[in-house]
Amino acid sequence: MRIILHGGAGGIPGEPEPRQAVLDDAADAGASESDPLSAVETAVRVLESDRRFNAGVGGAVQSDGVVRTDAGVMLSDRQVGAAAGMEGVEHAVSVARAVLEDTPHVLLTGEPAVEFAADAGVETGVDLFTDETRERWANADAPDGSPSEHLAWLADRFGGSTSDPTAEAGDGYLPTNEGTSASGDRSVRNARLPGHDNSEETSAGSDRSARNARLPGHDTVGAVATDGETFASATSTGGRWFALAGRVGDVPQIGSGFYASPAGGASTTGAGEDIARVTLARRAVG
Repeated sequence: MRIILHGGAGGIPGEPEPRQAVLDDAADAGASESDPLSAVETAVRVLESDRRFNAGVGGAVQSDGVVRTDAGVMLSDRQVGAAAGMEGVEHAVSVARAVLEDTPHVLLTGEPAVEFAADAGVETGVDLFTDETRERWANADAPDGSPSEHLAWLADRFGGSTSDPTAEAGDGYLPTNEGTSASGDRSVRNARLPGHDNSEETSAGSDRSARNARLPGHDTVGAVATDGETFASATSTGGRWFALAGRVGDVPQIGSGFYASPAGGASTTGAGEDIARVTLARRAVG
């Protein structure tokens, strides 16, 4: 089994060695599985359980003080499943797999997705806060009232777009991060960079890289695996800090946060709105 994975774009970590050790453990766990879908699920579950990454435990907090998780998985034969907006679900990637295997649908959201997760045997009701995220939220001067009041509050806090949303593909427009791809030269390049912490390879230029260092909360995780015949991709996230309650980014959107085809697989990380605007994962695979 061949597998590559990433721990997300965002600010450069103060202690990269512990993060790298977790990534190495996740890669080893995934590589030991017998099929690509199990490989990416197993690897991502390791990262979802580690507070250093913005997926599962330690996820970003939305404007109503809730951590909501999203994930998606896909196989190169077009089997696909995703889940979004789940409160208290650590292993969103396992819910996405259950959607793929147990339903005729491709995406479940919100409280019904949480109920489905519980019925599928995925643990729910998990406290996704860490000491660090709880302290950060406590100091955030949280808003009350209507969505419009929340929007006014997050105007100076949410990262916003890092690219021109009106630009067309082919006009020199590149979303924030290329993500992880298991096709062509990107496979070799990303296999050497499992951490993906604000490197040149995951940023569209040094200016944008510096800008992302000021925008914490991009640390979406993902993996791509192949047994030489089938590709599988998976991406999981806790979203972005101080987003409007209910916001869903690129991660659970097929072709944006994740994608797989006979040509390869991709998992993206970065500013979700920018990635979704150009369905980046599908473009990366080709």
